[in-house]
Amino acid sequence: MTPNNSNGTFRGEVFRKHRETRNGHRAVTLWFCGLSGAGKSTIAHAVGKRLFDSGIHAYTFDGDNVRHGLCGDLAFSPKDRAENIRRISEMTKLFMDAGTICLCAFITPEHDVQQRLRAMHEDGDFYLIHVDCPVEECEKRDVKGYYKLARQGKIKNYTGISAPYDPPENPDLHLETATRSLEDCVTEVLDFIKRKTLNSSMK
Repeated sequence: MTPNNSNGTFRGEVFRKHRETRNGHRAVTLWFCGLSGAGKSTIAHAVGKRLFDSGIHAYTFDGDNVRHGLCGDLAFSPKDRAENIRRISEMTKLFMDAGTICLCAFITPEHDVQQRLRAMHEDGDFYLIHVDCPVEECEKRDVKGYYKLARQGKIKNYTGISAPYDPPENPDLHLETATRSLEDCVTEVLDFIKRKTLNSSMK
């Protein structure tokens, strides 16, 4: 039997609302954006661990687990960056359909892409978190030396050095990581998730 999905809908007897009810929490996407070295992945993975320890279904997406597979054919041109974000966004919608909270950590430097991401999701499904850190502090944290290479002109179009970064105009959360501890940022994100997913079982 061939499934009929010609109208763009998906068939099935188990839907997102059923999975959310069984899981005990709503599925949402939290998108952490900011400069390289600002702390996006560090915060997202720490939040993911706390959610896991509380029995919450969550998954973290970042450059390490996306660029080598799903988006392994893409480079870093504006067109490829936009396609990278589009693919990840579509993937998060599938994960949300499975009842999973998605934690995405990507630079996402352009206003139009930030706005497009929000438009691609239903109301209440997507939250943009600005992980804010001065480029000077990000450089101090850069153990791989990418910022140094960018300043030397050896890496082209590096966000924050030779390519612009547009801070989100209306983020749902704003985390200033140069002046706040990791634990403080993680706690604020977890409190935000509690409010948005109406979950009472989280620790």
